[in-house]
Amino acid sequence: MDRLKDQVLIVTGGAHGIGRAYCEGLAAEGARIVVADIDGNGADAVAAALGEAGHDALAVAADVSQPESTENMARAAMERFGRIDGLVNNAAIYQRPAVTRGPFEEIPLDEWDRLMAVNLRGVFLSCRAVVPHMKEQGSGKIVNISSGTVFNGSAQMLHYVTSKAGVIGLTRALARELGDYNINVNAVAPGLTVSMDEHDEEKEIRFQTRMQARSLKRLETPQDLVGAVLFLCSSDSDFMTGQTMVVDGGAQMH
Repeated sequence: MDRLKDQVLIVTGGAHGIGRAYCEGLAAEGARIVVADIDGNGADAVAAALGEAGHDALAVAADVSQPESTENMARAAMERFGRIDGLVNNAAIYQRPAVTRGPFEEIPLDEWDRLMAVNLRGVFLSCRAVVPHMKEQGSGKIVNISSGTVFNGSAQMLHYVTSKAGVIGLTRALARELGDYNINVNAVAPGLTVSMDEHDEEKEIRFQTRMQARSLKRLETPQDLVGAVLFLCSSDSDFMTGQTMVVDGGAQMH
């Protein structure tokens, strides 16, 4: 219950769905959580719920596509807690708002740019905001959330898959750059996951279809991902960097 005792972890996109599950799971292991989300009210609600459960949490309204916002996120964490031990780059556009599904020629250019701004640039900017503090401490854990669609080459959402492939490249290159500072950079690639916020018949059909391609034939839930993120944020993964953990019930195997 105390694998992350007193560690300060920022979770972007932490106000809803899988991000909220990360916040709750990491807090349960003793971490102090910075809930960062473009939905400031949602972040406030999650931080308040964590506080009521006896955890130490701070809400920050943050648009990860904007450098001033990510800098404010890091500054707020430092002002409240005095250090930043980990960053979970979870914020992304996929379900909220939903991305266009169809031939790549039909993807609106502004939607392509918006996905890249959040899903890839947002990871870059969030890392850039927290790394100076981690360097000063001489330690840090960065966990970037990619997607199993990268390995499957999922059709009909080229922009999303491309952005998440970029996250893996960023993870590997950044791990090379930050190793000398004792900063670990890894990624998690989830399979299609039933978010806590989703109740949609069309999505449920897609989930059931995808489930049949897995070795473990059941729906993937946010709780299935918490263990991998916890491992990568903890000292258990101190000699692991530049890696991508696929958590999808055995749909993809490497």
